[in-house]
Amino acid sequence: MTATTDGSTGAPGPRAAAASESTDTPPAPTTTGLDALSAAERAAQRSVEHLLARQDTEGWWKGDLETNVTMDAEDLLLRQFLGIQDEKTTGAAALFIRGEQREDGTWATFHGGPGELSTTVEAYVALRLAGDRPEDPHMALASAWIRKQGGIAASRVFTRIWLALFGWWKWDDLPELPPELICLPSWFPLNIYDFGCWARQTIVPLTIVSAKRPVRPAPFPLDELHTDRHHPNPPKPLAPAASWDGLFQRLDKVLHGYHRVALRPLRRAAMNTAAHWIIERQENDGCWGGIQPPAVYSLIALHLLGYDLRHPVMRAGLDSLDRFAVWREDGSRMIEACQSPVWDTCLATIALADAGLPADHSAMVRAADWMLAEEIVRPGDWAVRRPRLAPGGWAFEFHNDNYPDIDDTAEVVLALRRVKHPDPSRIDAAVARAGNWTLGMQSRNGAWAAFDADNTSRFPNRLPFCDFGEVIDPPSADVTAHVVEMLAHEGRAHHPRTRAGIEWLLAEQESNGAWFGRWGVNYLYGTGSVVPALAAAGLPTSHPAIRRAVHWLESVQNDDGGWGEDLRSYRDPTTAGQGVSTASQTAWALLALLAAGEREGKAVERGICFLAETQAPDGSWDEPYFTGTGFPWDFSINYHLYRQVFPLTALGRYVHGEPLGRRNGG
Repeated sequence: MTATTDGSTGAPGPRAAAASESTDTPPAPTTTGLDALSAAERAAQRSVEHLLARQDTEGWWKGDLETNVTMDAEDLLLRQFLGIQDEKTTGAAALFIRGEQREDGTWATFHGGPGELSTTVEAYVALRLAGDRPEDPHMALASAWIRKQGGIAASRVFTRIWLALFGWWKWDDLPELPPELICLPSWFPLNIYDFGCWARQTIVPLTIVSAKRPVRPAPFPLDELHTDRHHPNPPKPLAPAASWDGLFQRLDKVLHGYHRVALRPLRRAAMNTAAHWIIERQENDGCWGGIQPPAVYSLIALHLLGYDLRHPVMRAGLDSLDRFAVWREDGSRMIEACQSPVWDTCLATIALADAGLPADHSAMVRAADWMLAEEIVRPGDWAVRRPRLAPGGWAFEFHNDNYPDIDDTAEVVLALRRVKHPDPSRIDAAVARAGNWTLGMQSRNGAWAAFDADNTSRFPNRLPFCDFGEVIDPPSADVTAHVVEMLAHEGRAHHPRTRAGIEWLLAEQESNGAWFGRWGVNYLYGTGSVVPALAAAGLPTSHPAIRRAVHWLESVQNDDGGWGEDLRSYRDPTTAGQGVSTASQTAWALLALLAAGEREGKAVERGICFLAETQAPDGSWDEPYFTGTGFPWDFSINYHLYRQVFPLTALGRYVHGEPLGRRNGG
């Protein structure tokens, strides 16, 4: 894989001014509406040409999916553990990791974010593996900061698991997660299906690792990362027994005791069951779930059970990891946590259609053909909760048949309906399957989550093992909005399930008029998803919920005409809608305002001008800021195609009015 040509590997371009204080009256625009329309037409045309040039010959689009250096560090740790490290890979990964270090010696999880302890620990260890010395200035700076933050002992569980693999941490000082968990029935509390799909794919192999407790000889000590090298694992006080935290801490102590007395036949049977579960879920490309972390842990678990590196399962898994690597022009190597071709392709198709590209254009038909071929028509883990539901949906990645997701499915349907396909019956059949599957995946509260229905148990997040990110998959406003918009487009706006989704969305609106964004940053994404959905479902633009949303969007518009929001709003909601203006977040705000009937408003005009003025000559936009969300605050994503597809969608809808797909009719 090579670096993209959208400016993502170069230095950040000039940015608009930081967010201003909220105000009811935005500054006056510097151009007239006629000028804004002309600028929008020119910018949209350049953007269309740029996006068409990036389409793969097979019909798909895919931008880089940038996260943080823990992906690269853990890749090197895996190679060290398996004994498959090589000088070229190590050197290229180290070059990338060094390049991401901040002036204070730390590593962050998103552009402009604060230093993060676990990320910095893992990056430091990876550079030690690459040959960097503790006394090197950049390393000494990092280790001093780590000690100041509490050292390795203060890092998250997953970081300490990696260190335990090499004896840098004691297994006894880690939370216990027994492989017998795989044997619990689906109705029992804390069974594996109580976890979100990404968590269960990671936890099942880690139960094997936890049971085996392997230790490979450490190539060097890490004394410099402890606050007290003689007592590196200080005991932590227990929470009160009557509290949830106290209860689960004591449960962990019981599980530690069970580890010492577990019956060997039962444990062996549990590990074999877990191994069968893992192998059964390996995708055709060798990966697991289309994401890097489960693949890494699955390879370690199977290797511990005796699968050698030449075994077909192991060989395919290792080969799949190489496909997550993005080799850059400077010789560095970045690891993607995941790849997003289905998501990128449906969003690109929508953008091009709404910008006026003919519905029967060859690029549109190729995209539709590729998406149709990616439809998943067999049951996956979602069927545990919905055993009688017929399959029909799309995943996020190239290969992930076990986990189609509801968000992608809704957007793919909206994209397919914008294409005039030579065989419309293929689209009709796929859309019918997808619509019925999506309706069946509705949760009891009337909303939709990303992967599962009613994945809302309160217990998994309480486990001491689960101290990082989300481990359950509750419904969210952004996914529910996309589903409602899709169902409305399919003539199901008055379906009882659609109305239930609308009522849930209206109840979820924040007091300031915004909606929380689970899978994008943050209130701008949620609001930019919900308002177009409500409008598509027939709510009048005069509806109080829509007017409150418009008022909030206008109040947080930046002085430069754009919108931006920092990931800190996940921890501090009072900062909602505040941040440096970005192309993608400006587009989300515009999509909401346009759907709310504000096309002639000053806020829209200024936002359109911001997009036109910040566009690069090649039709692209530069955006170093992370506007995608994996886990709110804990894991952030810079989708390199977001800065292209969402601005084009907004420009197209400004120029042409309502989404063209609703007029083309497929």
